[in-house]
Amino acid sequence: MLSKRVCIPRIKQALIRNYASSSVATFANPNIEMTTLQNGLRIVTDSTPGHFSALGAYVDAGSRFENPEKPGLSHIFDRLAWKSTDQYTGIEMMENLSKLGGNYMCSAQRESMIYQASVFNKDVDKMFDCIAQTIRAPRITDQELVETLQTADYEVSEIALKHDMFLPEVLHCAAYSNNTLGLPLFCPPERIPMISKDEVLNYHKTFYQPQNIVVAMVGVRHDHAVRLAQSQFGDWKSSSLQRPDLGTVNYTGGEIALPYQPPLAGNLPELYHMQIGFETTGLLNDDLYALATLQKLLGGGSSFSAGGPGKGMFSRLYTRVLNQYAFVENCMSFNHAYINSGLFGITISCSPNAAHVMSQIICFELSKLLEKDTSEGGLTDREVKRAKNQLISSLLMNVESKLAALEDLGRQIQCQGKLTTIDEMIDKIEKITVEDLRKVAEKVLTGNVVTKGVSSGKPSVVMQGDRAAFGDVEFVLRHFGLGKFDGPPLTEPRDFSSGLGNKISKWF
Repeated sequence: MLSKRVCIPRIKQALIRNYASSSVATFANPNIEMTTLQNGLRIVTDSTPGHFSALGAYVDAGSRFENPEKPGLSHIFDRLAWKSTDQYTGIEMMENLSKLGGNYMCSAQRESMIYQASVFNKDVDKMFDCIAQTIRAPRITDQELVETLQTADYEVSEIALKHDMFLPEVLHCAAYSNNTLGLPLFCPPERIPMISKDEVLNYHKTFYQPQNIVVAMVGVRHDHAVRLAQSQFGDWKSSSLQRPDLGTVNYTGGEIALPYQPPLAGNLPELYHMQIGFETTGLLNDDLYALATLQKLLGGGSSFSAGGPGKGMFSRLYTRVLNQYAFVENCMSFNHAYINSGLFGITISCSPNAAHVMSQIICFELSKLLEKDTSEGGLTDREVKRAKNQLISSLLMNVESKLAALEDLGRQIQCQGKLTTIDEMIDKIEKITVEDLRKVAEKVLTGNVVTKGVSSGKPSVVMQGDRAAFGDVEFVLRHFGLGKFDGPPLTEPRDFSSGLGNKISKWF
C-alpha cells in the first residue's frame, strides 16, 4: 500500500518557501511559479485548476551524456522504471499504480530522462510518491535486471525492422559520429549481454542528483507541490552542485548505407528508404521558429491519408510529391531539435525501381526553399501564411493537453532555465517573413551564411536498400546547390556498384 502522508496545515506560502528553498522565481503568468530547494532541485508549477492534474520529473540524463565506449544505459534505466524501490517491491509498485487509474510513463531521450503521469486531483500525493521513489530510491534486483535486459533485446530486434524508428537513429549516428547526440538512444544488441548491475547503479549515482532534476506539476497549487518535493527530496544530499556537462557536439556529417530489409508480411510493399538531413542551431536559437514553419510548409506524410486539408494535404510534399508520383509510399519533413544542435531534412520511402530518383526528389524540394522567383517554385506569401497558421494552431491545441503543457513546462526550465510563453512563441512566428525563411534555409542547407552559431552545411545521409541503386547522392546534392563539401567538384556521378557505401563512409 502507498504510505499515508501527514496533512500539513495550510500556512503562508512565503513561510514554506523560506524553509524549503534557496530561491524563488516569478513569471508573467501568475499561475506559474518556480522554487529551487537548497539542494538544487527545482519545482515549477502551473496551478491552473482542472478535473485532473499532471505531474512529472525531468532528469539531466540520456544517451547524449553516456560513455561512447559503453552506450545503452539510458535505455536500460528507462525500462527499469516503476520497479522495486527502498519502500516498495516491484509487485507493490505495480499495484499502487494500477489503483490510481491514471496514466504514467518513463521515456529515455537524448538529453533527458522523463517521468510523467496524469491522475485525478485527489491522487496527486500518491502518484508523486511513486515518481519520487522511482527516481530517488530504485532497488534494482537481479531478477528485474535480467528481465529488463531480455526486454531490451527483444525491443531492439523489433526496432531494427521498423524503418520509421530505426533510420532516424542511424541518421544521428551519421551526423554525430560516435559522440554526444550520435550515441545510440536504444541499447546496441551486442552491448546487452555485457551490461552489469554495477554499471546501472553507477548511472543512477552519477546523474540522479537533486540539482539535475526539475519537478513540474500542472493543476497543483505551488505551495502544495513544494511541500511534496520537500518531504520526498528535501534531505537528499548532492555529491556535487554541478550539472552534467553536455559535452562538445562534433557534427561530422556523412553517409551510412544499410542492406535492404524485406517487408515483414507478404502483403506489404517492398520499399527502399532514404533520409537526408542538415545541421541546425537547435532549441535555444530563434531559427527554431523558422525551421518549424518550414517543416509545416513542406509537411508530407503517407501516400494514403483519410481526410482533406486538415491532414496536411496542401503541404508541398503532398501536392508536389505524394500526389504526383505513384512510386512514393511516404515522404515527409523532419526537424530534430536539441539544446545546441539539431537536424532538418526530408525522409522518403519508394518502390525499389525508383531508388535512383529518391535523392533527386529530396534535393529538388529542398532547393526550392532557396529560390527567390515564385514562378520557379519559390516560397509564396500565401503558403507561408498557411504554414504559420498551422504551426500556431498546433501549439495552441497541444497546450490543451495537460501532459503536453506539463512537458513543455518541465523541459523549458530544464533546457533554458526560463519560460517562453505561448504568446511569445506566437508573436515570433507571426513576425516571420518569406525572406526570413529563405535566409534560414540558406544557412542550414548550404552553410554559406556566416553568422554566429551557423550550421556547417554538411549533409548527413542514410539509405536502406541496394546502395548501387541509389546512385551518387553527393553528386545530386552538389547539382542542386545543397551541402558544403571539401575537394574539387564532381563532373560525373560515381559508380557505386562495387559495394562502396555499405558501411560508414565519410565524405569530409
